[in-house]
Amino acid sequence: MTILPERFIRYKFFNSLFLGVSVGAIFTIYAPLDPSIYSLGGIALALGMLIVARFYHRILNVQSFYHISLLVEVVLLMVMLVFLWHPYTYTTALLVYLGYQLTFVFGSYLVRAETLFLKQDTILTRLDTAKQFGYLIGMGISYLFYKILERFSITDNQAKVYDLHYLLIGIEVVIIVLLIRSFSPEDPTKSRK
Repeated sequence: MTILPERFIRYKFFNSLFLGVSVGAIFTIYAPLDPSIYSLGGIALALGMLIVARFYHRILNVQSFYHISLLVEVVLLMVMLVFLWHPYTYTTALLVYLGYQLTFVFGSYLVRAETLFLKQDTILTRLDTAKQFGYLIGMGISYLFYKILERFSITDNQAKVYDLHYLLIGIEVVIIVLLIRSFSPEDPTKSRK
C-alpha cells in the first residue's frame, strides 16, 4: 500500500476544513459536562497516547496509517450522527467528548506517520499549507454559516450548532472518500511480475 501525495493533500485540506468549521461548536456541545470530566479525559488521553507510542514499532507502516486514519474519520462521523440523534443531553455530550478523545489519542501518531511517509520537504510544505488554508477557510465558513442562520432568526446557540452538524456530516463524508482515494493498494513504483 502506498500514499498518493496529491490526493492525500486534498484529503488533509478537507480534514482541516472540518476542524475549522467545527472548532467553535464543541463548547456548546460540552456545556452539560462537569469540568472534572476534562481532567479525567486529559489523563485518559495522555495514557492512550503513551500506549499508542509504545506500539510505533508495529504501526508505523502505511497500511496501519491508512486503517487508523480511516478509524478516526469513521469515529468522527459516528459521533456526529449520535449528536444529531440525541442532541444536548449529558450522555450525548459525554459520548461526543469520548469520541473526540479517542481520535486525539492517535493525533501524534498520525502527524509522525504522515511526516515519515511523505518525506520530501516540498510535499510537506504543500501539505502544511493546505492544512492551514483548510483551517482558515473552515473558520470563515463557520462564521458565515452562523451569520446566515441569524438572518433567518435562528439565534439560539444550540440550534445553530445542531444545524451546523448537517454541514459537518457532509464534509466528513467527503473526507472519508478522499482518504480512501489517497491510498493505493500497491506501490506504483514497483514493477509487476
